Amino acid sequence: MNKQSLIGFALIGVILLLFSWYNTKQFEKRRAAQLEADSLARIEAARYGETVPAGEAAVSNVDTLPQSQSEAQLYKTQSLNAMAFNGEESTVYLENENIRVGFTTHGGQINEVLIKKYFKYDSTALYLMPKGAGSFDVELDAGQYINTTDFNYVVAAESSDNVTMRLYVDDDSYIENIYTLLPDSYDVGLEMRFVAMDSIIPRSSSQCKVTWTMDMPRLEKGYTNEKNYSSVAFRYSGADKIKQIMLRKDSGRESLAGSASWVAFKQQFFSAIFYAVDGFSGGDVAVKAYPESDASQRLFSAGASLAVDYGTKSPEFSRNFEFNFTPNHYPVLKGYDRKYDKLLPLGGWLVSSICKYVIIPVFNWLNNYFSSYGLIILLLTILIKLVISPFTLKSYESTAKMKVLQPEIQKINEKYPKEADAMKKQQATMDLYKKSGVSMFGGCLPVLLQFPILYAMFRFFPSSFELRQQSFLWAHDLSTYDSILDFGFRIPMYGNHISLFALLMGVSMFVYGKMTAGATSAQNQQMPGMQFMTVWMMPIFMVLLCNNFSAGLNYYYFLSNLITIGQNFAIRKWFVSEEKLKAQIAKKTAEAKTPKKSKFAQRLEEAYKMQQQQQKRK
Repeated sequence: MNKQSLIGFALIGVILLLFSWYNTKQFEKRRAAQLEADSLARIEAARYGETVPAGEAAVSNVDTLPQSQSEAQLYKTQSLNAMAFNGEESTVYLENENIRVGFTTHGGQINEVLIKKYFKYDSTALYLMPKGAGSFDVELDAGQYINTTDFNYVVAAESSDNVTMRLYVDDDSYIENIYTLLPDSYDVGLEMRFVAMDSIIPRSSSQCKVTWTMDMPRLEKGYTNEKNYSSVAFRYSGADKIKQIMLRKDSGRESLAGSASWVAFKQQFFSAIFYAVDGFSGGDVAVKAYPESDASQRLFSAGASLAVDYGTKSPEFSRNFEFNFTPNHYPVLKGYDRKYDKLLPLGGWLVSSICKYVIIPVFNWLNNYFSSYGLIILLLTILIKLVISPFTLKSYESTAKMKVLQPEIQKINEKYPKEADAMKKQQATMDLYKKSGVSMFGGCLPVLLQFPILYAMFRFFPSSFELRQQSFLWAHDLSTYDSILDFGFRIPMYGNHISLFALLMGVSMFVYGKMTAGATSAQNQQMPGMQFMTVWMMPIFMVLLCNNFSAGLNYYYFLSNLITIGQNFAIRKWFVSEEKLKAQIAKKTAEAKTPKKSKFAQRLEEAYKMQQQQQKRK
């Protein structure tokens, strides 16, 4: 075989490998899309199943069977058939100081949750689960596969804080759901008891499947903000972090790769959480957002299909769960000691630590003494500015030194006007900085050190439950955008309203940019367009960006800019004198010896010499 043939076979082999790889990737993409579609289809199927009147779907199935099979009915025992096709749906209510929960006999499940102490943005009652908006189905093998939502349970016991519902499989065997409303809480305990079921459930069956779905309603004023801060989340057993499927992508799914302790359907300020004492051994979660135009004012549809192990089966065994219908308030979530606080979008390790251990405690401490949240934000901003004032002083001092050096830098620019002398000009500038003891980047480090605090505030305000529906000045709700004018139509990249706090923040940025423009003109000469960006473009961009942000956040940005302007004025008047700096720099420059060239400067000089030689040869 000659060389050309070998090369040809090698190329064919490479092409086949690439083709195989491409087909595999395409197959994986199609498979992932199909899995997501299947998960979402299961959620929709569960949702539609909930809207069918009790027993109607089962009856329609019977009508389609041959007469002999219809007479025998669908299920193996008379008890199951009776509970599938007979009886009427009824609702039992339990309530405490915080919530009222409705329990329906259809499927023996929760079908309504009212949060009593809070209201929707339009001041109407806050139903975290409107009636019929949720479904809780248990699928198990009882000699044949059954789904609990196909049956009408019977109420076996009822008290002020407890209701017991039963599904009889035969005269002696039943599944019992015992719901307990815990006092002064947002929690409903569920004990699922299997009585005399060990002889009915096959030995080969080790688990049942729980499918929990909900249509989470819109509760807040701004759809986009509410949607962006909502998610479906779960926590692997023993894990410190949680997994979240964010709704910015409109839909998503995830398979549980191990045992999980809880699943949460999280709205911006409220969550419905399903916790298993012994954990879930696997499953899938999926979510799909509704459009803003949804007539029923729904935010997203969420579902979880979860495997629950029976454990050791006996004549009477049980599985224990807990539903938490809770505000996303940091102290409340932290109090569960189940990592629920991770649901709050407080950022990564550093930023979230600043939020949890500095900002939130200080905010709550101020809340003990002041009732106005506008005043609390003002005092919090002042405290933060006082803490970072040394960095602000250092940054201003560095900027002032650069301003003092501006005439000398201008002389260097005039001495080396040609592009061919760029390296020599750079070397001369660096020598000047070194002699005068001024660092080009002296003002950058103090600013960078402030970023974690600034970002922590950016994370804190939109997720702060304390600001929800708290008014200040013209803002009716500091947790969402303020509006002084509604257009009735949407402007791309801006919105359908004018936020006054966003405008004030933009104006304060413009004033600060004009104030610092002269001090940074030396740098701006070397970076054309920077001054225009700082003074004009950034304020305009921030107004467009922040128009839909929470009023509390924009108010904080506005106050922060005002205080920074005041700090710079005070520093220039009483702390940093440009004349003194000029004298200090002149003295230091005069006393400075010719600086020893660094390795970088030496390489720069060598490169310049090589460039000169090449030009001479031309």
